[in-house]
Amino acid sequence: MAKDNRTTVTDFILLGLSDDPQLQPLLFLVFLVIYLITFAGNMVIMGVIKAEPQLHTPMYFFLSHLSFVDICYSSVTVPKMLDNFLEEQKKISFNGCVTQIFFFTLFVGVEIFTLSVMAYDRYTAICDPLHYLDIMNKRICVQVVLSTWALGFLHALINTAPVLNLHFCGSNAIRHFSCELPPLLQLSCTDATTNKVVLFVTLVVFGLSSFLLTLVSYIHIISTVLKIQSVVGRHKVFSTCSSHLIVVCLLYLTGFFLYMKPNTDSASMPDRLISIQYSILTPMLNPIIYSLKNKEVKTALRKMLRKFKFLR
Repeated sequence: MAKDNRTTVTDFILLGLSDDPQLQPLLFLVFLVIYLITFAGNMVIMGVIKAEPQLHTPMYFFLSHLSFVDICYSSVTVPKMLDNFLEEQKKISFNGCVTQIFFFTLFVGVEIFTLSVMAYDRYTAICDPLHYLDIMNKRICVQVVLSTWALGFLHALINTAPVLNLHFCGSNAIRHFSCELPPLLQLSCTDATTNKVVLFVTLVVFGLSSFLLTLVSYIHIISTVLKIQSVVGRHKVFSTCSSHLIVVCLLYLTGFFLYMKPNTDSASMPDRLISIQYSILTPMLNPIIYSLKNKEVKTALRKMLRKFKFLR
C-alpha cells in the first residue's frame, strides 16, 4: 500500500496551461476550434487524395498516411485536455497516463518516420526519376508504411514499459497539459535514471537517424535542383518540397528543443507553450501547409468542391 511511509499515487493532476477559472472556457473554445480544424483539414486531404486519380502516386499516398497519423496524434491529447478545461479536478489515472504516453510516443514515432520516408520519396523522384516508379512501387510503399508503425510501436514500448516499474508516492501534480515522459519522471519516488537514459538513447537512435535521413535526402535534392537550367523547373521542384521542409522544421526543432535539452525544468510554462506547437499545432498546420503550397492538391480540392456544387 505504501513505501517510505508515503501513499502510492494512483491519480495525477494535470496542471494544464492556467489555473485561472475564468480562462478555462476561453481555452476550451480555442483548443476545440484547433482540434476541429485539425480533424476536418486532415480528413479533407485524405478525401481529396482518395477521390482524385491524378493523386494516386507514392507522394500522395504518404501524405494521406501522414494526415491519418495527424488525426490520431492530435486525438491522444486534445480530447482529454478539453475535458480538463471543464473540470475542477483535472485528474488522470496512472493507467490512463501511461496509456496516453504510449500512444503519444507511438504516433510521434510514426510521424517522424513518415516524414523521413516522404523526404526519401522526393529524393528518389527528383534524383532518380527514371527508376522512381520501380523503386517506390505500391508493394514497397505499403511495406514502408507498415514499417513506420512497427518502428513507432517499438519506440513507444521501449519508453513506456519501464514506467510501470517506477513508484509514485509524493506529489501527483504534473506540470503539463498532458502526460509526457519528462515531467512524469520528475515525480518518481524511485530512481528514474534508467528511464531517462532510455529516453535519450531512443531519441538519438530513432529521432536523429530519422532527421539525418531527411537532411541527407534534401541535400541531394537541393544539389540536383540547382543543376536544373529552367527557372520554372527549379521553382516547381522547390514548391513541391518546401511544404515538406516547413513541416519537418516545425516538428523537429520544437521536439528536439524540449526533449534533448538539460533536465532543469522540463515543464516550465514556456516549455508547455512550445510543446503545443509539436503536439497540437503541427497536426493542424500540416494540411494547411500542404494544400496552400501544393498546386496539385489545390487543383484537386477545387475539382472536389465543384462536384459538391460549392463552387461554380
